[in-house]
Amino acid sequence: MAAAAAAAAVGGPQPPQAEMPAPGLALDKAATAAHLKAALSRPDNRAGAEELQALLERVLSAERPLAAAADGEEAAAAGGGGGPGAAEEEALEWCKCLLAGGGGYDEFCAAVRAYDPAALCGLVWTANFVAYRCRTCGISPCMSLCAECFHQGDHTGHDFNMFRSQAGGACDCGDSNVMRESGFCKRHQIKSSSNIPCVPKDLLMMSEFVLPRFIFCLIQYLREGYNEPAADVPSEKDLNKVLQLLEPQISFLEDLTKMGGAMRSVLTQVLTNQQSYKDLTSGLGENAYARKSHEKYLIALKSSGLTYPEDKLVYGIQEPSAGTSTLAVQGFAGATGTLGQLDSSDEEDQDGSQGLGKRKRVKLSSNTKDQSIMDVLKHKSFLEELLFWTIKYEFPQKMVTFLLNMLPDQEYKVAFTKTFVQHYAFIMKTLKKSHESDTMSNRIVHISVQLFSNEELARQVTEECQLLDIMVTVLLYMMESCLIKSELQDEENSLHVVVNCGEALLKNNTYWPLVSDFINILSHQSVAKRFLEDHGLLVTWMNFVSFFQGMNLNKRELNEHVEFESQTYYAAFAAELEACAQPMWGLLSHCKIRETQEYTRNVVRYCLEALQDWFDAINFVDEPAPNQVTFHLPLHRYYAMFLSKAVKCQELDLDSVLPDQEMLMKLMIHPLQIQASLAEIHSNMWVRNGLQIKGQAMTYVQSHFCNSMIDPDIYLLQVCASRLDPDYFISSVFERFKVVDLLTMASQHQNTVLDAEHERSMLEGALTFLVILLSLRLHLGMSDDEILRAEMVAQLCMNDRTHSSLLDLIPENPNPKSGIIPGSYSFESVLSAVADFKAPVFEPGGSMQQGMYTPKAEVWDHEFDPVMVILRTVYRRDVQSAMDRYTAFLKQSGKFPGNPWPPYKKRTPLHPSYKGLMRLLHCKTLHIVLFTLLYKILMDHQNLSEHVLCMVLYLIELGLENSAEEESDEEASVGGPERCHDSWFPGSNLVLNMRHFINYVRVRVPETAPEVKRDSPASTSSDSLGSLQSSRRPKVLQRENSGTAQVFSLVAERRKKFQEIINRSSSEANQVVRPKTSNKWSAPGSAPQLTTAILEIKESILSLLIKLHHKLSGKQNSYYPPWLDDIEILIQPEIPKYSHGDGITAVERILLKAALQSRMNKRIIEEICRKVTPPVPPKKITAAEKKTLDKEERRQKARERQQKLLAEFASRQKSFMETAMDVDSPESDIPMEITTAEPQVSEAVYDCVICGQSGPSSEDRPTGLVVLLQASSVLGQCRDNVEPKKLPITEEEQIYPWDTCAAVHDVRLSLLQRYFKDSSCLLAVSIGWEGGVYVQTCGHTLHIDCHKSYMESLRNDQVLQGFSVDKGEFTCPLCRQFANSVLPCYPGSNVENNLWQRPSNKSIQDLIKEVEELQGRPGAFPSETNLSKEMESVMKDIKNTTQKKYRDYSKTPGSPDNDFLFMYSVARTNLELELIHRGGNLCSGGASTAGKRSCLNQLFHVLALHMRLYSIDSEYNPWRKLTQLLEEMNSQLGNEEQQSEVPILYHDVTSLLLIQILMMPQPLRKDHFTCIVKVLFTLLYTQGLVALSVKCSEEDRSAWKHTGALKKNTCDAEKSYEVLLSFVVRELSKGKLYHEEGTQECATISPVAWSPESTEKYLQDFCLPFLRITSLLQHHLFGEDLPSCQEEEEFSVLSSCLGLLPTFYQTEHPFISASCLDWPVPAFDIISQWCFEINSFTERHAEQGKALLLQESRWKLPHLLQLPENYNTIFQYYHRKTCSVCTKVPKDPAVCLVCGTFVCLKGLCCKQQSYCECVLHSQNCGAGTGIFLLINASVIIIIRGHRFCLWGSVYLDAHGEEDRDLRRGKPLYICKERYKVLEQQWISHTFDHINKRWGPHYNGL
Repeated sequence: MAAAAAAAAVGGPQPPQAEMPAPGLALDKAATAAHLKAALSRPDNRAGAEELQALLERVLSAERPLAAAADGEEAAAAGGGGGPGAAEEEALEWCKCLLAGGGGYDEFCAAVRAYDPAALCGLVWTANFVAYRCRTCGISPCMSLCAECFHQGDHTGHDFNMFRSQAGGACDCGDSNVMRESGFCKRHQIKSSSNIPCVPKDLLMMSEFVLPRFIFCLIQYLREGYNEPAADVPSEKDLNKVLQLLEPQISFLEDLTKMGGAMRSVLTQVLTNQQSYKDLTSGLGENAYARKSHEKYLIALKSSGLTYPEDKLVYGIQEPSAGTSTLAVQGFAGATGTLGQLDSSDEEDQDGSQGLGKRKRVKLSSNTKDQSIMDVLKHKSFLEELLFWTIKYEFPQKMVTFLLNMLPDQEYKVAFTKTFVQHYAFIMKTLKKSHESDTMSNRIVHISVQLFSNEELARQVTEECQLLDIMVTVLLYMMESCLIKSELQDEENSLHVVVNCGEALLKNNTYWPLVSDFINILSHQSVAKRFLEDHGLLVTWMNFVSFFQGMNLNKRELNEHVEFESQTYYAAFAAELEACAQPMWGLLSHCKIRETQEYTRNVVRYCLEALQDWFDAINFVDEPAPNQVTFHLPLHRYYAMFLSKAVKCQELDLDSVLPDQEMLMKLMIHPLQIQASLAEIHSNMWVRNGLQIKGQAMTYVQSHFCNSMIDPDIYLLQVCASRLDPDYFISSVFERFKVVDLLTMASQHQNTVLDAEHERSMLEGALTFLVILLSLRLHLGMSDDEILRAEMVAQLCMNDRTHSSLLDLIPENPNPKSGIIPGSYSFESVLSAVADFKAPVFEPGGSMQQGMYTPKAEVWDHEFDPVMVILRTVYRRDVQSAMDRYTAFLKQSGKFPGNPWPPYKKRTPLHPSYKGLMRLLHCKTLHIVLFTLLYKILMDHQNLSEHVLCMVLYLIELGLENSAEEESDEEASVGGPERCHDSWFPGSNLVLNMRHFINYVRVRVPETAPEVKRDSPASTSSDSLGSLQSSRRPKVLQRENSGTAQVFSLVAERRKKFQEIINRSSSEANQVVRPKTSNKWSAPGSAPQLTTAILEIKESILSLLIKLHHKLSGKQNSYYPPWLDDIEILIQPEIPKYSHGDGITAVERILLKAALQSRMNKRIIEEICRKVTPPVPPKKITAAEKKTLDKEERRQKARERQQKLLAEFASRQKSFMETAMDVDSPESDIPMEITTAEPQVSEAVYDCVICGQSGPSSEDRPTGLVVLLQASSVLGQCRDNVEPKKLPITEEEQIYPWDTCAAVHDVRLSLLQRYFKDSSCLLAVSIGWEGGVYVQTCGHTLHIDCHKSYMESLRNDQVLQGFSVDKGEFTCPLCRQFANSVLPCYPGSNVENNLWQRPSNKSIQDLIKEVEELQGRPGAFPSETNLSKEMESVMKDIKNTTQKKYRDYSKTPGSPDNDFLFMYSVARTNLELELIHRGGNLCSGGASTAGKRSCLNQLFHVLALHMRLYSIDSEYNPWRKLTQLLEEMNSQLGNEEQQSEVPILYHDVTSLLLIQILMMPQPLRKDHFTCIVKVLFTLLYTQGLVALSVKCSEEDRSAWKHTGALKKNTCDAEKSYEVLLSFVVRELSKGKLYHEEGTQECATISPVAWSPESTEKYLQDFCLPFLRITSLLQHHLFGEDLPSCQEEEEFSVLSSCLGLLPTFYQTEHPFISASCLDWPVPAFDIISQWCFEINSFTERHAEQGKALLLQESRWKLPHLLQLPENYNTIFQYYHRKTCSVCTKVPKDPAVCLVCGTFVCLKGLCCKQQSYCECVLHSQNCGAGTGIFLLINASVIIIIRGHRFCLWGSVYLDAHGEEDRDLRRGKPLYICKERYKVLEQQWISHTFDHINKRWGPHYNGL
């Protein structure tokens, strides 16, 4: 760029000679720059500085109307000409020149880079970039590394993963605040700053002068371009225009940042220098433009609501300002930037419609903070104003990248962080208004995560800039804009406001950047401590949390189904989790030790205050409003979690942080309401609210939410239960669950609040809840490892799980920044302790399995915990699944044969603080409930289930396990007052109460009930437990009588307790409300009258249990106390016998425990067993028993019948599977009827799978085989080497397709077509290596007319199938295999056994004549029968299966020769493919599975029928050339011009075979077939000899010539290869075939000397492919089995099987292939005739002549490309690779696994004629079948024709799982078995049958 001379003249340093002097202007620039630099270097540089300033003024003036340039071309001319942006480019050129100080800009960049102390990487990336995260090296969980630093560091064995960046990020390599130094890469391992030389002063001198002006110019452009969006019209268009025009400037800055540390520090100086900012932007001075620009800036500030009437204190502008006052400074500038009453004016307009925003503005405590907040938006430096505009323009990506690129500069980092915090409120407002809030959120987080992850920085900003105040206030303010009045509880008078979940702010998660920042800074201990110490902040925060308390209220719909199902619940759950729970977990992670008790006390205190305010605001007394529920109680949960932490980690005394009884009663109501509502929802009582309410119930317990929702709720209820009166608590539970009325001894009752159909499930719900409440220990004393283990066991018991789904299902600490890592050591160790790994298995036709973990046997035995499973299941079916698996385990291990009940699991001991919880088990209310339920179950009352009984027994057992230790055996005398409380039970201890007999009970029943008729003994009294009416207590009944049960009502009891407490806390106010709540429960008037009846009971819990045992076992006196036989039992009671079993076992276990606990109980049990107790009401129970016994018998019989049916069905199914499906059953299985017609059967019989009739196929009602026709290029992929090609993973590796079978055949055909007559060429080869048609069948047959009606029905069926009926596709009606055509079966016997296979004794000459005659007969097309029509249509289908380019090879389009070639090639393709399916040889022999279901026979008939239509002119029939000596040999050579026919030695022998056979009338005779084979073998053998002679060297040839000539006259000369070879050499020497070769060529062809052995082997290998195909053909046409053999004897076995070997052949001496020859005419004559043709051709074209003779006949099996071991190697190379077609990096790159081509999946860039690239490639590479590996997803996708499917992945992680879309980003390794399966499906063409999920791709892949 620079001109040396000019620079020298000015006296600057001599720059290197420039490449070429630029035009004048550039010359000036360089010269000027050099001159200025020199001027500035002088000690007195004022003049230079002024000169530079003037120049910059001129060059960098932003006055050129940028906006005008954007508006149109005309204006652009004014702006300095040269189109828009020309002036800007000019300015940039000047800047570059000036920075370089006259030197070349590139050299300048290089010079600056040399001074880069690059200790940090700091590479900034945007969304979708692939980065790495290593948890082993990370200090902060947000740590990330770019791929380069990751691969250059050493992370072997670390816990790392690759991820796609969502919002963008920056590389942390080298930053020891964020990651450990051991993980740094080689480049960034700390360089000591000493060895970086000091930056020379003059290098960056110019930069210091130029950059401030440049940045100011940029700011002016930004000011200029910004126009306030008018009336909310989104103005993104304008903003984007401005940004586009500024692109070069911002890019220039970005490039500067990349020059390294030296330039960054200059930029930092410029950006943060307050003086230069003041000088440049004050807006004073003469420059009108500058003044205008400044005004625009102020307008922008004002419109952002950031400052009020311009204030002279803030801006030093001496303008008259209307109504200035200090208020502006204090109130607005102060509170505005960050704090509470941010201008609510514009907010109010938005909320005007609801008018709710105004009602509750929260008064913030913080506006008294120190005055520094006043200067908030007085911008003091370029950096501050740049950030301001960055926000205004909604974070343009380029600006963000520039600002982040600067972060490695420490000074800048601090300044920028402070600026960011200062603008925080402004960011929030812009975000709220933004229309692109998603993009903007990502960009904000991109910046903030870099700033706030650094603890040191966060602490500094917290201290210096009130970061916490700002954040909390901004969040609070943000939520204030969408508050509505809460309708919970008291709708009219509620003062509580909650967020409205329907607002965009919540629905679109707009708040997440701010919340995420908040969580991020709370993860730093120093910051969190400040937060927990600051009472004002805690108050504000609780205020914020209370906005979410009770949001998204659900009201139960009782009449209509709700019209519109709102989906707001997603927003509500997300908001509670992100905005409330995650910060809570962040805070909890710092309250782990004793010293932090104070923090907990603070939180608990303000939490309780907020709760109290909440209860007051919603007017809550003691009854929750019916039929409404909210799942969101974050205040309750904060309280619960801090309590739990306090007891578990901080050794706080629980009672010191608990409120009074009344508050506890209030606290328990709402969580309990949620538990009851869960049961209601599962009982379908909320069904009219739509599906979303089920969704809420599931989300509440789902793994990501449960430990922030249901767990704290249950824990809080446990705390309340442990401190409240147990009778009160239990009765509250049953009342909440609405089952109080059900708990009566009477057989009928009325429930005033519940429909009968819901009673049972609600009762189950209530009991299950009690069981969970009493047995869950998650927060009551389990250690973290025990919890992890319990969670894991519960998940594994439901289902086997993959490693990743386990990680996902186990509730982790939901705050990702809390530093608890899911993949941590304990997870893996616990997993290996409880589960076994099941490696992935591969059923050949099955789905791809993943590696799974399954519970160990001992886990089922001792750790299976049904309670935990119930708590953690999202779907109820998972509980059943766990029980089924448990049952299966017990059956398998022989522990229990029947249907077991959920086992009772011992619990971890309770933490002493919660001992009170166990009082629930020892309160009379519960005992009465248990007694009543046991009685009802025994009496078979309705609405009770096994589940109820199970839970009742569970509760009894829990009570026995947790009984008070000091229980004395003798009944303690209970004081009087206690006794008269009621006469159900004497005390509250379960062990005592179990033996207490209850004689009579008085119940209230409807008059219609059976009990009323019975006269009761007058002396007794009692009560219904549940009947609510009895709150009117009849006084008469209060007689003291230990034997009868007193009146007792749950509800009345609860009322009384509550009243006592209320009175005690003397809040009279509440008394007023009392009447209102109690009459809610009075029964509706419509109910029938209730009357009182007295029941005689005379039972105790123990006696009920024993009777229950009898009932369950169905036998009288089935229970016999076990200790009477074995006293030991009482001493060591832990007997495995009782740990698994059903109800009977449970009852025995309980009775044993009861006996153990007290001698008295033991005695009573023995007594009860002695009185053989008659059943209680004799009539009833006997009837019931009789019924159950009858039922049992009937059931037993039904079961036996069913077993028989099932067995029969199974055997049928098995036989069907064996015949129909591809089950590799042993060879001895009977194959399908098609190929096994017994010799005596005259005609083949077919079954139609549609109409079920069997019969022969006839001309007018033909039967057909269900077939699938598909084009295939598998054969074309064979190569001649065994090793498969590798997938290229570097630029050097490439795959060239020229050595594939298809390419070789293509070359051969085009070579022939160059020199020979077209029609003759088309008979000399086969096509179909690419795009050949493969026909396969499932073996089922159907009538063709039935098939047509079946297709019709499919067409009318509207169900979306995975196939297209219009294209003729269907699935076989029997086995559902995919098919697309029907191949007609030729009438007549299937295999012409009897007639045709008798060997005839005709000589070969006669047979040859017969063959010729038969071929000569023209094939008359059969008359128009149905059969012939079908044959024609199937032929059409076959043609249409492949593309035109794979059918037409003739030079004259549409010539019949083409069809002829195509037809016999179809036969060839199918034979070759079958050979490949058999492994490439016929050693295994036998009718392989493919043989069973082969349709070749039928296919041959169809092809032959059509081929006979094209009779070959007998002149050209190759048969004559093979079998006759032609006289006029020389006449052919007469005319050189005329293209001759292809010499017979160039013909492909297998093709000839197929032509000869298909030209014969069908059915073919066996001896004709053998004759044709014999003749063709002579040609083949000669071809082998010729090829051999060409391959070997001159010496070899002369040697052979010599030896062979000696033996020529021996008797079997014609069968000696030596003689024949020498003859061939002699004949061919006459032509030029051997002449042309140079010496070097013979060396390349044959380095080895040919021994007789190697020659023999060569000839055998040359002939084998032909023999294999011929044997297969014979096998199909004549049904002969293939013999099996060793590989080395394959040739001899096949040749004798084909009848080539004479029968008298002795096998002793070594086998010689020539002995198979049977020459139809003298060998030497015919050979010389054949060689003559060759010679006449090589006269002219020796090279080509030789090439055509050397044909490769030994192709190896086709393979897919070999893939590397580790997926990362593929990913790193391909995901950044550019596409060769469009030269872009594709969004979805894919690579073809057949040929290695790199393609753009779905890329519109590479679309051709509406076909996307993958579809196009699948047609070109695989004739419609493509196998692609999707690079970004690690998944393989299959394209088959117009459909595609996801196949799965062949790369699995260490746990045997796929990682689709690389979501987890763990290292993946090749799974060889899977790849084998894929390859197998490709070769066997079974993609369509095995993969089930197909869909149309509409050419869009």
